[in-house]
Amino acid sequence: MTELVGKEIVNMFNGARLGVIGESDMTIDVDSGHVHSIILPRRSNIVNMWMERQELTIPWEAVRKIGAEVVIVELENNQALPRLNRSL
Repeated sequence: MTELVGKEIVNMFNGARLGVIGESDMTIDVDSGHVHSIILPRRSNIVNMWMERQELTIPWEAVRKIGAEVVIVELENNQALPRLNRSL
């Protein structure tokens, strides 16, 4: 897990930079140790700074390549799941 910290997540479908691991959470099966998903906070701006934070959940199955500096994921048409984070 520590080897992933600091790597940027890039969507190979559209080239979008989604976030950086380390500023994110992961859902993990505690019994097996398998990663289920990466949860990224949406980048904030002045407009949505006062609103509820949204997060983006990327299924682990979407991860295609882990490189030295980036993690490449394949997400077509909003395949990542947005969710609201109510604990600010």
